[in-house]
Order: sequence, then C-alpha cells, then structure tokens
Amino acid sequence: MIVFGIDPHMKTYTASATDAATARTVADKTVTSNECGHDALLAWARKFGPDRVFAIEDCRHVSARLERYLIAHGERVVRVPPKMMAGARRGCRTYGKSDPIDAASVARAALREPHLPVASLVGPEQDARLLVDHRDDLLGERSRMQKRLRWHLHDLDVDVDVELPPRALDRYIWLDRVEELLIHLQPTTRSRIALDQVARCRALTADIRLLERQIRTIMKRLAPELLAFPGCSAISAAHLIGQTAGASRFTSEAAFAIVNAG
Repeated sequence: MIVFGIDPHMKTYTASATDAATARTVADKTVTSNECGHDALLAWARKFGPDRVFAIEDCRHVSARLERYLIAHGERVVRVPPKMMAGARRGCRTYGKSDPIDAASVARAALREPHLPVASLVGPEQDARLLVDHRDDLLGERSRMQKRLRWHLHDLDVDVDVELPPRALDRYIWLDRVEELLIHLQPTTRSRIALDQVARCRALTADIRLLERQIRTIMKRLAPELLAFPGCSAISAAHLIGQTAGASRFTSEAAFAIVNAG
C-alpha cells in the first residue's frame, strides 16, 4: 500500500508517496491548489496502483477543497492532526524543514497511528463549525474594538459611572450610555472615532447574538443529548461537534481522544 502524505498550503499541495511496508519515500510531487492541481495529483497517485490512502495534515481552512475532491472521486482520506507532526519529524532521517519533508512526516504519522479519523463529505457538522468559528472571529474583533474604545474614553475623561464594569461594552445598555455621553462632548477627531467604535461594537454584538441563535437552533437538532448535560452550552456543543465532525468516524474512544486532546 502507498500512503500519500500531503502538506497543504494556500496556493500549493505537496504530496509524498510513502511505501507502507518500509516507510520509505518513493516520490514527491507539488501541485497548485486548484482544480487542475487536484486532477494532476490524483492522476499521479493512481500510477502507483489501486491500494492507496491519502493522509492530509488537518488544516481544513486550506485542505478542505482537496478533501472534498478526493472523496468525491472515491478516494480514502484520513486527517492527521498537526500536533502529531512533531514526533513524525523527529523520526525522519532528513533534517530541516521543507514541504516534501513535511509531507513525508504526514505519511509516517499516518502509518504510526492507524486509528486516524476518516474524512467525510460536508454536512451539518461543518455548518456548526463554520458558524462557531465565525462567531469566535467576531468576538475577537469586538474585543479589540472595545479595548481601543476604552483607551479613547480614558483620554477623553468620559465619566461612565466612574468606571466601566467588565464586559459592560458587550451590552446595549452600556453602549447607549457611552454614546449619549460622547454626543454631548465637544466634537473632536477622537470623540468622532469613539462614536464610530461604539456603533461598530453594537453592530458586532448584534451579529454575534444572531449567530448564537442560529447555533442553538442547529445544535437542538444535531446534538440534543449534549445540550442535556449540565453546563454544556450550545456554543460548547458546536465546538465539540465541529471539531469531531461526527464521533461515528472514530474507530475507538482512544482514536477520538488522540484527535481532541489538548
């Protein structure tokens, strides 16, 4: 059997054909990360015979298209968590870091761990992951905006009940209070920027709450048993479901733990 370890990047994929019996690299190939590259990679891999598996480093923001292409063409694809790569690289006889070396490390990691999750076509689990990841991005953006707004309020000496409580700028009532105080200040560049930041924080909060409602709706349908656990919110359940993409893909509890530990 040939294991094709793949190191994915935004513009290219590098594949290393590794003999499962000897763990030796047979050949390497780099293709572009588009439809032509996908076709070229599959045509090249099929020259090595029918007994093959594709092991892709699990960076789904850059590897998802290739996964979908290979699965749609009847290929078996497993995901190798990035945390497993360090040990595989230490076991390589070639020193340094390059795409072919990383691709070979992916293949060797797949040979070392036979219970990796098998990639599957997209479904509601991916929807949950996309929504919860987007929510996390918006939370980070709002947090950065709130920090800049607090510094402007400090410089403007805006008295918002002496001090803004923690997480106060997550709430509309506090944003309304800050906006009211800023409106009554003498117009300056800083006060105008602060008002714009208040508006952006309010808009981001509205988007975040909408996403949370959508996530709750999906999780009530997708994993009501998780929501039944005390303390397990829809957001936590979505993170878990989105990461595992269905626990049935794992061959054992140990395989599940390997991918989701840490």
